[in-house]
Amino acid sequence: MKNTRRTLLAGMLLSVFAVAGCGKKAEEPAASAASDAAPAVAQVAEYVVGTDASYAPFEFQNDQSQIVGFDIEVLSAVADKGGFKVKFVNTPWEGMFATLGQGDRDILSSAITITDERKQSMDFSEPYFEARQLIAVGKGVTDVKTFQDLKNKKVAVQTGTTGDEVVQKLLGKTSSSIKRFESMPLALKELETGGVDAAVGDNGVVINYVKNNPQHGMTTVEDLQSFAPEYYGFAVKKGNQELLDKVNAGIKAIKADGTYDQIFNEYFGTK
Repeated sequence: MKNTRRTLLAGMLLSVFAVAGCGKKAEEPAASAASDAAPAVAQVAEYVVGTDASYAPFEFQNDQSQIVGFDIEVLSAVADKGGFKVKFVNTPWEGMFATLGQGDRDILSSAITITDERKQSMDFSEPYFEARQLIAVGKGVTDVKTFQDLKNKKVAVQTGTTGDEVVQKLLGKTSSSIKRFESMPLALKELETGGVDAAVGDNGVVINYVKNNPQHGMTTVEDLQSFAPEYYGFAVKKGNQELLDKVNAGIKAIKADGTYDQIFNEYFGTK
């Protein structure tokens, strides 16, 4: 019995050493695998861009429901030069600025005029486009030659735009003669149907609409004395200097290498 017990004890000890040895060998490949792992590849930052895609030719949806336009091409080129990616999300104008403050959007690109009031709640890039307000009138209208001639007229504007602001100054903030719409095309539709006498909005949008709807006979009236130049900028959340620097670097680069001029000429012709 003693011999048998000794034999069993010896066998058990050998088994323990064998298991321990196996465990040690199993750890070695894991350590080797960790040392051979490839270094992590740096990810290119992608930013969500809010844009009201109802403002042709700056931002609109094509027949395939893709968001396209001047602003879209410019910011895409800026991102390429600035070393980041962008993802455009159709965002209604009303409430769009709130999405920036809430963090739902990183950048806003929607023909946004840089104003002192807006700069209090967001930061703007360097300007990338110069615009002015422009008056559109219905077919056969000849008594509107300046902005002041709208004094006794019904005027359509897009809510919350600089066009809305300038018309308020002329007619009064609560004037019933101002008809507000959620987009400029809707304001111009109202002019088409005779619901108002005129519409006021950014020149690029108004010219594009009148040009592409010749059957309605609308014309435009320019008043350089009443409407000062306005400048569009890309907006980012207040204090986001890192992103703002990337955007500004991209704007500078596309202006320097001719990319900006190529895009501008495609939409508006030679400067």
